[in-house]
Amino acid sequence: MGMGKPGFYYPGADRLIHPPPLLSLLVLITFSSRIQIGECQVQTPQCRIQKCTTDFVSLTSHLNPSLDGFDTEFCKALRAYSACTQRTAKSCRGNLVFHSAMLGISDLMSQRNCSKDGPTSSTHPEATVEPCNYHSRRHGPRVGEHTRPTYLFCGLFGDPHLRTFKDHFQTCKVEGAWPLIDNNYLSVQVTNVPVVPGSSATATNKITIIFKPYQDCTDQKVYQAVTDDLPAAFVDGTVSGGDSESRSLWMVEKLAGRHVEIHAGYIGVTVIVRQQGRYLTLAVRMPEELATAYDETQDLQLCMNGCPTAERIDQDGILQLPVLGLQNQPGLQHQQQHPRANPNHSPPAPPRGGFTLESAMAKCQEQLEVRDIYFHSCVFDLLTTGDVNFTSAAYNALKDMETLHPKRERWHIFPRGNSGPSPVPLLLHLLLFVLIVATLL
Repeated sequence: MGMGKPGFYYPGADRLIHPPPLLSLLVLITFSSRIQIGECQVQTPQCRIQKCTTDFVSLTSHLNPSLDGFDTEFCKALRAYSACTQRTAKSCRGNLVFHSAMLGISDLMSQRNCSKDGPTSSTHPEATVEPCNYHSRRHGPRVGEHTRPTYLFCGLFGDPHLRTFKDHFQTCKVEGAWPLIDNNYLSVQVTNVPVVPGSSATATNKITIIFKPYQDCTDQKVYQAVTDDLPAAFVDGTVSGGDSESRSLWMVEKLAGRHVEIHAGYIGVTVIVRQQGRYLTLAVRMPEELATAYDETQDLQLCMNGCPTAERIDQDGILQLPVLGLQNQPGLQHQQQHPRANPNHSPPAPPRGGFTLESAMAKCQEQLEVRDIYFHSCVFDLLTTGDVNFTSAAYNALKDMETLHPKRERWHIFPRGNSGPSPVPLLLHLLLFVLIVATLL
């Protein structure tokens, strides 16, 4: 499993703002929460700037700038931050952290075009919980009272390739209708059809999503997409659930007929549906405590438990390709070299679309720079189908994963034998270099 890009990383903060304000925010947080020496000179007992900053981080740490509604919630948190600093201004005179916070807030409000007047995020101990907002219910009236929820990610794309809630990556047949998610809050079902004759590979041409009724937040809402019909509304013609002010469930059309996002604020769920070529892709982010709320009659869920063994095309993460001479490519191997391959699998079709291994890899490399499992899936799809649209499908699946997956360090998955760039050798080299320099001093 590969690591994200090396460098300083503050969990959650990198999703809040662009680099310049991020830097000022990190400096501010560091000043307000890390300074121990001479603390009596930096923050008096009456100056509550550290509490203001902590509340701001709690209000914004779950926000994602790539998703709809970010600016509204971020501006509300900034106004609450500003109001908090104003209440403690008298006792914070001469406080470096306080004055840095004031400048930082002003810069962020300008960069995000936030008005000074408007609603604020509530951090008051007696604040009312919003029943149709998962984060509000989860935290309760006191911000920071509970730990942040754990989120899970599931994605499906290509022929089809499945990334489960447990970050297992599988390539499956699963022809026909199969449940991806089926719990007490959400059901997602996909229908897969054969892509080319003589191959076990299928692809998704229909997605049905059911948001189950929840208290007074929303009635049951059903969304259905099929090839060449990616609607920007639920099947009943509406584009939201619940009342317009609570925004418990709403839909955003990013690209007409090609890209739709559904946000279920009442259960903390985001769903991305796309069409690439003739087939559909899906990405889902959901809180773990809700994803695991199901009984034994609902255990057939591909996102939760993966594909049944008989439906797997890959062999422990190794894709069987219809090309000779692939034994030297980690993650890509010729089926004849695996006599234990499932006998129920159909023999792979010959390469299509004029792609050789080299040309398929070159085509995928145009959009997928890291040779992780998304890259290898792209190569598999091109050699199996000859359809270049699967290149974009793999690329957008990667981007949707980066948008929704909560843990950067788990973004890249590498096939066995190709673990990707490892930070360990570099770290050892740096340590050796430091030791050598130390001996010379």
